[in-house]
Amino acid sequence: MNPYTLALLFFGLLLGTTITLTSSHWLVAWMGLEINTLAIIPLMTKQHHPRATEATTKYFLTQATAAATLLFASTTNAWLTGQWDIQLMTHPVPTTIIILALALKIGLAPLHTWLPEVLQGLDLFTGLILSTWQKLAPFALLLQIPTANQEILILLGLASTLVGGWGGLNQTQLRKILAYSSIAHLGWMLIILQFMPSLTLLALITYLIMTSSLFLAFKYNTTTNINSLATAWAKAPLLTTIAPLLLLSLGGLPPMTGFMPKWLILQELTKQQLPATATIAALTALLSLYFYLRLSYAMTLTISPNNLAGTTPWRLPSFQQTLPVAITSLSTTLLLPLTPAILALVNL
Repeated sequence: MNPYTLALLFFGLLLGTTITLTSSHWLVAWMGLEINTLAIIPLMTKQHHPRATEATTKYFLTQATAAATLLFASTTNAWLTGQWDIQLMTHPVPTTIIILALALKIGLAPLHTWLPEVLQGLDLFTGLILSTWQKLAPFALLLQIPTANQEILILLGLASTLVGGWGGLNQTQLRKILAYSSIAHLGWMLIILQFMPSLTLLALITYLIMTSSLFLAFKYNTTTNINSLATAWAKAPLLTTIAPLLLLSLGGLPPMTGFMPKWLILQELTKQQLPATATIAALTALLSLYFYLRLSYAMTLTISPNNLAGTTPWRLPSFQQTLPVAITSLSTTLLLPLTPAILALVNL
């Protein structure tokens, strides 16, 4: 793709997200979401492949449906209450419809079915943008909406953690596994949203760092399924050594960074007298942990058959950037001791 076109599309992504982040009026926020969607569509189709075209079409239809529902709900709210302000949503019906529209936009269960299919049709770099950057604008709106007494958030959150863990168990394609991982992590963020929004923000930041590190590691090794992980040790031995730690961090095991949001969320749920919700969320995390361990095993404890077809890619030097992988990998594994400082920053 032409570098000028690429720069223009990235500027569109940045502009759309910034407009939504800084807006307090529903129409302006909706416009930002639409600019965001229109900017990523050419990036998704830059691979001239039927799978990419199919993924783009599915993504466009899903996002258009969610945007139309959002516009309908905000117009209904203005009709009922006379308010277009995002933070002054008082009527429960438009608020619930907007939460469902944003859930469809980011791929929360039970409105998640498009996400694994779309991610599977994209290359790893566009998949990284879809899994990280595209979550920022909808979450900015979710954090601004008054969500007190919205039990639907807990239901959507628990459904997402369950579906995210259950759906990834039988997958062999890495992009689909990462899609289900994304659904599970978003579920954790939604569970705690109405009780402690600052924890949702913390969980979102750690999710962005951890997912980026894994996508970049897979991109560096050019691996897209579990079988091709076995050749990773010959391409990048050090990265292959660190990769299980990245996966276990995503699973939420101490002493990695991923343990921090899960620990704080379970602690807050217990304080809010919701031990059953905390227990179900913790048990669904075990499902996700299983397929992370499966990937770790395939990457570090198996060796690919040494045939000619398998040997060739090992010998090719990689010309990809290593600094982003290094920074995100270190952040994914080493930030747990800084929890008090991070909490102080988030609660400012």
